Amino acid sequence: MFRETMPTTHGMLFLFEKPQQVSFWMKNTLIPLDIVFIRPDGIVSRIHENAIPHDTTLIDGGWGVSAVLEVNGGMTGRLGIAEGSALKHPAFDQALAAWPCDAAVSE
Repeated sequence: MFRETMPTTHGMLFLFEKPQQVSFWMKNTLIPLDIVFIRPDGIVSRIHENAIPHDTTLIDGGWGVSAVLEVNGGMTGRLGIAEGSALKHPAFDQALAAWPCDAAVSE
């Protein structure tokens, strides 16, 4: 929030203790963002591209969301991230992960 820029290779990852229904908004956000909603297995369930800065309209991520990744607007398209893509991160339950992390990565 209140960031005027974000480096291309950066983002913000929000983790939830258990899968749930989540909604995000862009209040106090100064740059457009792609908002990526992620299931517990690391599969992208929904993407909201180029969310509008300062917009207070709720962006519904749906049910069963365990993480949300925010990146610069348009970045998901440039990286080829789409609904159904598998993302890799040690915060995801590795027993469920569609793309598990190597032990060396998670240590």
